[in-house]
Amino acid sequence: MARKLRLGPSSIPRGQAQVHLPSRASTPAGELLLRLLIGLALLLIITLVVWFDRDSYADNIAHDGISLIDALYYATVTMTTTGYGDITPVSEHARLLNAIVITPIRIAFLVLLVSTTVEVLANEGRRALMDSQWRKTLRNHTVVIGYGTMGASAIATLERNGVPLERIVVIDRDPQAVAAANRHGLAAFEGDGTSRELLHRAELPKAREVIVTVNRDDTTILTTLTVRQLNRTAHLVAAVRDSQNLPLVRQSGADAVVTSADSVGRLMGLSSISPHLGTVIEDLLTSGEGLEIIQRMVTREEDGRSSAELPGERVLAVIRNKTMRRFYEGAAETLHTGDEIVVVRRSAKAPPKRPEGS
Repeated sequence: MARKLRLGPSSIPRGQAQVHLPSRASTPAGELLLRLLIGLALLLIITLVVWFDRDSYADNIAHDGISLIDALYYATVTMTTTGYGDITPVSEHARLLNAIVITPIRIAFLVLLVSTTVEVLANEGRRALMDSQWRKTLRNHTVVIGYGTMGASAIATLERNGVPLERIVVIDRDPQAVAAANRHGLAAFEGDGTSRELLHRAELPKAREVIVTVNRDDTTILTTLTVRQLNRTAHLVAAVRDSQNLPLVRQSGADAVVTSADSVGRLMGLSSISPHLGTVIEDLLTSGEGLEIIQRMVTREEDGRSSAELPGERVLAVIRNKTMRRFYEGAAETLHTGDEIVVVRRSAKAPPKRPEGS
C-alpha cells in the first residue's frame, strides 16, 4: 500500500482534563436558555389567566382587588408550590381553571426544574464515562500538539492522505483553538502540551505519530522531551521557527524537524530568483495538481529492477533497513522487496495529458 506524502497547504484543572469531543448541534448553554424561556412562558401564562379573570380572585390581606403585580405574585408562589393563601380564587370557574390549567402548568414547571437539576448533576458523570470509553478505543493514533496554522495544515494533509479524523487528537492551550478543532470534527484537549498528566489522558504512550507545532521553540524542546519520555517509538515531527534551535530539537528526540520560517523564506527567495523552480516546488507542495511526491513499498514485480526503470515515476530516495539512500548513491540503483521508495509522479487528480499538437 502506498503511503502518500502530499504536502499541502471551560478550563479544567491540570490532571483532570477531559477530552472535548466534536460539538453537538445543541450546547449546554443553549439547553439551559431554552428551559429558562419555557419556565418564563409558563409563568406568563398563569399571570395572564389570573389577570384577565381578576374579578374571580380575592386579596384576603389588603382587600383592594387584584392588580397585575398581584397576578404575577400569585403565579410565582403557585408555580413554586409555596401557596401563602393571601390571594385565592373565589368563583367556581376560577377554581376549575386552577384545577385544569394552572395545576398542570405547576407540575410541568416542577418536572422541568427537577430534570434540569438531575441533568446538571449527571453531566459530569456522563462526560467522565464518555471520556473513559473514548480513551479505550485509542490505539496507533496521531497526536497533534498545537492547532495553529501549521497544525491545522498538517491535519488537512493527513486527512487528504486517508487518515480518519477519529484517529487524530489535538492538544492546545487556547480554548478557541480547541473549539475550532471540534468544529472540524476532531477530539481535542485544552491544556499545556508539556503536562505529563494531559499527555497520558490523550493516550500519547499508545500513539503512532506525534506532531508538535507550538508557537515557541523553547516550548517545542520541552514538549519534545516530555513526549519522548512517554513514548520512545512514535514517529515525532516538530516545527521550529529559528534554525539555530534545530540541533536542540533533534537532540530532544524528534525524528524530523521542519524549520518553518526558513522554509517559507527559501521558497519566496527561489520564486523571486527562479520563478519556474519556485513553481515546481509549489506544485509538489500542493495536493491534487501536477506533480506529487509519495513514499511507497517496492512491489514484487519491481524486485531487482533499476530505480531508473520505473514507468511514470522518478525515484528520489530508497529507504532500506531504516536508512535513506538518495538517488545518486550507488546502493540505491537496484530495488529489492522490503525497500521503501520516495518518488515523484503525476498526480492522480491532475488533468489528463494533452495530445501533442493540440
